[in-house]
Amino acid sequence: MSQAPRIGESPAHQPDLEKLMAEVEQGDQDAFAVLYDAVAGPVFGTVHKVLRDHAQSEEVTQEVFVEVWRNAAAYRPERGTAITWILTLAHRRTVDRIRSVESAAARDHKAALLAHTPEFDQVSEQVEAHFEREQLRRCLQSLTEIQRQSVTLAYYQGLTYQQVADRLSAPLGTIKTRLRDGLIRLRDCLGVTA
Repeated sequence: MSQAPRIGESPAHQPDLEKLMAEVEQGDQDAFAVLYDAVAGPVFGTVHKVLRDHAQSEEVTQEVFVEVWRNAAAYRPERGTAITWILTLAHRRTVDRIRSVESAAARDHKAALLAHTPEFDQVSEQVEAHFEREQLRRCLQSLTEIQRQSVTLAYYQGLTYQQVADRLSAPLGTIKTRLRDGLIRLRDCLGVTA
């Protein structure tokens, strides 16, 4: 096959695109090959201007030519030139691709948000834990200063009874009594039943 004519060459060397479209409509593969060679560059250029991604532009260009092959009968010469019709298909396919990509990105974003949304039980547990912490703070405030210090050192700082006694400069028995009395008052304040 000889070198295919290109758009932009002198009109004597350009193929008759309307005639080629009529032949493509009849299933003429050779006519389709000539048509492809004549307009593939402008189609790719139109698509690539919008998409700016070489691989996607190639895919869309291929989709356009599949559509031209399958729907050549839809071309109406009285409505415009063959190149205008093909470039319109290219533009529509490009817009469809952009919408598809944006839609997929929106779905992915929504899915990511849903994946990070805590389940109802988690929210309920967090609220309950917050409520319990606030209630415990209030109950700790109801203890005497010595009881609060003893409970805080033993249960929040993890000190042993002896370490609490050393830290508060008090006898071990006194600390044990303060802790026991403080824990009983906390239990009653929190409404815990034994």
